[in-house]
Amino acid sequence: MSVAAEQVRAALAAIRTPDGRPLTEAGVLSDIVVTDGKVAFSLTVAAPQVKAWELVRQAAEVAAKAVPGVTDAFVALTAERAPGHERAAGERAAGAAPARPAAAPGIRSQGIPNVSHIIAVASGKGGVGKSTTAANLALGLQSLGLKIGVLDADIYGPSMPKLLGIHGRPDMASGRMLRPLDGFGLKVMSIGFLVEEDTPMIWRGPMVMSAITQMLREVEWGTLDVLVVDMPPGTGDAQLTIAQQVPLAGAVIVSTPQDLALIDARRGIAMFKRVDVPCLGIVENMSYFLCPNCGTRSDIFGHGGARAEAGRLGVPFLGEVPLHMAIRETSDSGRPLMASEPQGPHAEIYRAIAEQVWGQLSAGAVGRPAPRIVIEA
Repeated sequence: MSVAAEQVRAALAAIRTPDGRPLTEAGVLSDIVVTDGKVAFSLTVAAPQVKAWELVRQAAEVAAKAVPGVTDAFVALTAERAPGHERAAGERAAGAAPARPAAAPGIRSQGIPNVSHIIAVASGKGGVGKSTTAANLALGLQSLGLKIGVLDADIYGPSMPKLLGIHGRPDMASGRMLRPLDGFGLKVMSIGFLVEEDTPMIWRGPMVMSAITQMLREVEWGTLDVLVVDMPPGTGDAQLTIAQQVPLAGAVIVSTPQDLALIDARRGIAMFKRVDVPCLGIVENMSYFLCPNCGTRSDIFGHGGARAEAGRLGVPFLGEVPLHMAIRETSDSGRPLMASEPQGPHAEIYRAIAEQVWGQLSAGAVGRPAPRIVIEA
């Protein structure tokens, strides 16, 4: 049995908020997303009201699950902090550095001052080389004479400190703004600069969303042609937070050639389409392997799957990046291939991808309003 968002909303109307109003009339309910019987939405309240609203959240989840056709329901309770409010004790226990207040709701649909384009580098699943691609794409754009920043939005598994060989903690600039660190001329911000490398980030969705908002809004990025956002894998809170917070100019999808990875890449493209973010193209990473001794080519993960998928979906195919020891070694050593071997054959592949991305950005319209999306099933 299929279920519609209107059915869920009707069930939620019977729930009373702490001040006695129907939940659907309290102005705290996000869009209700229904996907294959799974329901997701969020309740956004002021931070001091969180305890009072937790019972409402639980009741809303029970009500949603009781709707015929619903197989599961996820309800997030998100707190909007007032300026100067300190972080929750749970965040302190996780070992994070002192946090500053999240951006005010009024700037959610605005871009970042003096940043011309913001793009996401994403993948439907982990292990496909997304972060390596993001770092080399950023350096490829820089090689075109552009001013580039990199935001590592993978809160649970930040990679940019290792990939770019950056150590240290960001300094405070004016007010509560942080200065990004420098990596080969790139302006870089990552949660990895604020916590120890072996500290687990045991954070729930609202904490992750708040951290991403701070790294977008409370960093002194300066003047940038492009801010490259290295997204966490999947299609969850982080992706939708960024799509909500800033007007993304587009997304680059990274996948390996095999069917399992392409299924997830397809989901990623569909998610960005859902929030009106154009797909700048697909990169087929680990496309093939050339034996360094005999030169024999081996298609370890298959070949051409990403190109075929791009054609099927009508999005650009940006290029094939081989599985090669030099790419792995330079990434592990903190000297990305675009920086350590800028004239090499593999650097030319990344530069060609960067040229295609920049061609689309410089020709396309910028500044569309960010969608008011909160959560996705």
